[in-house]
Amino acid sequence: MWFLGMDVGTGGTRAVVVDADGKLMSGASSEHAPFRTPHPGWAEQDPEDWWRAAQDAIRNALTFAPEPKQPIAAIGLTGQMHGAVMLDENGSVLRPSLIWCDTRTQPECDWLHEKIGYEKLIELTCNPALPNFTLTKLLWVKTHQPEIFAKIRHVMCPKDYVRYRLTGEFAIDVQEASGTLLLDVTHRRWSKEVSEAAGIPESWLPKVYESPEVCAKVSDKAAGLTGLSAGTPVVAGAGDQGAGAVGMGILQPGSVSATIGTSGVVFAATADPTKDPKGRLHTFCHAVPGVWHVMGVTQSAGLSFQWLRNTFFSGQSYDALTEAAANVPAASEGLEWAPYLLGERTPHLDPEVRAAFAGISTVHTAAHFVRAVLEGVAYSLQDTFSLFAELGIPVSGIRLGGGGARGPLWRKIQAGVYGHAVEVLTAEEGGAFGCALMAGVGIGHWADLDRACAQAIEVAQRIEPDAQDVAAYKSGYQQWRKLYPALRSLR
Repeated sequence: MWFLGMDVGTGGTRAVVVDADGKLMSGASSEHAPFRTPHPGWAEQDPEDWWRAAQDAIRNALTFAPEPKQPIAAIGLTGQMHGAVMLDENGSVLRPSLIWCDTRTQPECDWLHEKIGYEKLIELTCNPALPNFTLTKLLWVKTHQPEIFAKIRHVMCPKDYVRYRLTGEFAIDVQEASGTLLLDVTHRRWSKEVSEAAGIPESWLPKVYESPEVCAKVSDKAAGLTGLSAGTPVVAGAGDQGAGAVGMGILQPGSVSATIGTSGVVFAATADPTKDPKGRLHTFCHAVPGVWHVMGVTQSAGLSFQWLRNTFFSGQSYDALTEAAANVPAASEGLEWAPYLLGERTPHLDPEVRAAFAGISTVHTAAHFVRAVLEGVAYSLQDTFSLFAELGIPVSGIRLGGGGARGPLWRKIQAGVYGHAVEVLTAEEGGAFGCALMAGVGIGHWADLDRACAQAIEVAQRIEPDAQDVAAYKSGYQQWRKLYPALRSLR
């Protein structure tokens, strides 16, 4: 038997097929239309485009799988978190989805903190209100588009909309639901107090499941569109960070991942819901039943490098840029990058701050600017490790994921900045792979996620930090931390 995992990301949707031993058999991706930014800080996507891409990715993943093909025994879904998809009574999309990086909703955050109380909201949901979270986006629509809000009957996140189109069921997992600001994270259920205070009927919210739990089956209509078999079980899955952590074996307390995609995330599994009284870290249910996790987010991680290349080095490859940057000394001879293109989440909770280079001098070349961007992103992720130390969250091992795991320079920089050995995996397929493993657990092929990951995941390389890099980055990080207060003072 085979399992299929699918990741409804920001830039595209990816589907992978995994065999009964946890080995990757095939994969295929389909790009999304670029998200729209009609105003600064806004970000919207059309949910119908996700469903189109999902169909393409599934069909191609099945086509590319080797012979003899096996039946898909179960499916798991993941995707970009926090996006607000609003449907009417007929299940039709009412407006484009406000996605995770949309930061227009600071007034709604302020209203929630005044209405419920900052500390009380953290007590109820383990998190403060942030512009990224789903609830604040619903409240923006309530205020600015009341005619649309009045028609809402169902609310879901991006991958759960794709599940709805695939199965006809309204469902969500506890990990994804944690990022809505409507979940009682401690007790893994919807928060009646928050939904009532915010004026969001609980009837709008999908049923909540644990991540490996079967919650739906592929419909006849979707089977005809995708090449899947009608009736194939679909597990709840998880948001991209929870699923990606499973795909990297980050399951038990002490295990940590640092993943650089469009955004950057440091993710640590915890035995209990660890609450930061200041709300600087996200505390969510993990995709592992009975486990929680904390994570810090850098809004513009891989996006910083993409922006730099597209703006100043058009036509050059990322590999060519990093090869040149590898010849620049650690800490870039004083050149610094504050990666705040879209504001920042951890630890500053500031959607208004913007990016900057600092310390530019005549010694700095194009390669210095590239290295400074890579280091600035790593410094921003180190802010989360600093919070882990402050809150007593253990770090026994760090695994790298996303674009930050693929290039040797960014791996080396991260080991030096974190001051800790880092590991990369043989086949890092991230969230889609993790959800394929959840699908196997959901139908009983593996007893639990620990056993699935033990069979499926293999470490390819361990990178020890260079002592000279560690010394350079220790002082470099202390200097870099002065950037945010300076940039904040400019507003």
